[in-house]
Amino acid sequence: MATVSDSAAGEAPGRPRKGRITSVEVLCVVLLLAIAGQSWLRAVLDVPALRTGATVFVAVCVQALPFLVLGVLISGAIAAFVPARVLRRVLPRNESAAVGVAGVSGIALAGCECASVPVARRLIGQGVAPAAALTFLLAAPAVNPVVLVATAVAFPGEPGMVLARFAGSLATAMVMGWLWIRWGKLEWIAERALRRLPDAEGGRDRWRTFAETARGDLVDAGGFLVLGALVSAALGVLVPDEWFGALGEQIVLGIVVMAVLAVVLSLCSEADAFVAASLSALPLLPRLVFLVVGPAIDAKLFALQAGTFGRSFAIRFAPATFVVATGCAVVAGLIFLGGVR
Repeated sequence: MATVSDSAAGEAPGRPRKGRITSVEVLCVVLLLAIAGQSWLRAVLDVPALRTGATVFVAVCVQALPFLVLGVLISGAIAAFVPARVLRRVLPRNESAAVGVAGVSGIALAGCECASVPVARRLIGQGVAPAAALTFLLAAPAVNPVVLVATAVAFPGEPGMVLARFAGSLATAMVMGWLWIRWGKLEWIAERALRRLPDAEGGRDRWRTFAETARGDLVDAGGFLVLGALVSAALGVLVPDEWFGALGEQIVLGIVVMAVLAVVLSLCSEADAFVAASLSALPLLPRLVFLVVGPAIDAKLFALQAGTFGRSFAIRFAPATFVVATGCAVVAGLIFLGGVR
């Protein structure tokens, strides 16, 4: 007779245990209830403010979702099929030059913020200079084509926003890399982050890595997208336009508020442009700050960095990144947006 351990060993790994209710089942039940009670829901929710909020929520989600899916697929492909040693081989030995190459490489190697942290950890574990790895960490989710195209779609007729976001984000990544060369210390990084991680071996392992990475990134980023769309809808309905007008008149206050909002909301870089675009009562410069600061440092990134590189690293790197990103965004906005409009 098979023992309990034998039975457990025979189960396919990663499958939910029998009788366990998963989030997919909960979502199906909610959708069925919504379909069955749509007449009642229509009567209850037939309020102008709720209709406006629902329209904003759906618009943000529908516009952002294709870019989010494309981004996580590219991120999964990089994790599975582009070993960290490939990037290590093309980096110059000179640290300052390596920072520049690592920043520019973010253009070709797309990935969300959540995916860039383990990639940077792998680079450090394989001998890449920490300054270059951290530059890649900041650049990859902010200057890749998926994010730039999403920004162009979210801000039609404003090509300056795309250029300003690209320049501000790339400058943030490179400045942080050069600052690490000057003042960073290896002992700030936890020892576990310095250990070498093996690359996926064989076709089956690579496809499994691709599927798991893409699925995990989509679930995480999708949740933050929904949260961002809800906040965007709430801001559009609950916050009077006069408040946004006041932030527009107090440009410094607007910049600070949007920078802090980017940290708190923790949106995915493939979707944040549509949330920023929905805040149309604000000038472009504060919204640009929101787009540059968010992919560089937010609440979820701080938690990921602390868990991956250690708290000693995170409490130093995160505040510095916030200040540098805000400053670079303002400078890029003044150059490419023609002022504080």
